[in-house]
Amino acid sequence: MQHKQQHNMANPNLEPVSTAADKAKLGVAAVVFLGAFGAYYAMHSQQTWLRVVTLLVLLVVAGGLFLLAGPGKALIVYTQESVREVRKVVWPERKEAIQMTALVFGFVILMALFLWIVDKILEWGLYDVILGWKH
Repeated sequence: MQHKQQHNMANPNLEPVSTAADKAKLGVAAVVFLGAFGAYYAMHSQQTWLRVVTLLVLLVVAGGLFLLAGPGKALIVYTQESVREVRKVVWPERKEAIQMTALVFGFVILMALFLWIVDKILEWGLYDVILGWKH
């Protein structure tokens, strides 16, 4: 219980309680979403552009209904907070990024070489020395 209270105090914009109205909005959004595809295929005799426009309009309506419901509002708040956090990131300069990338590639090559050498030593020890199989 205390965890939920801390979560609500940390982010007062989120409401964890799902109301009947939210459930209804989500239900209608799901029906419109599925209906968009049904309408697209039901309009098979119509021109393609009309079918595509109908599909897109109904998908936008379904998305709008989703965003008006509680989970949609929570998604909007989450997205806003994510953008805010990304703006706080200190991105490396080009020179630093190239140096770090080169360092990672160098380390990967060294590890690959090390593992290949260990593999060959184990292969020699197992097959030639212990089992006596000669390649």
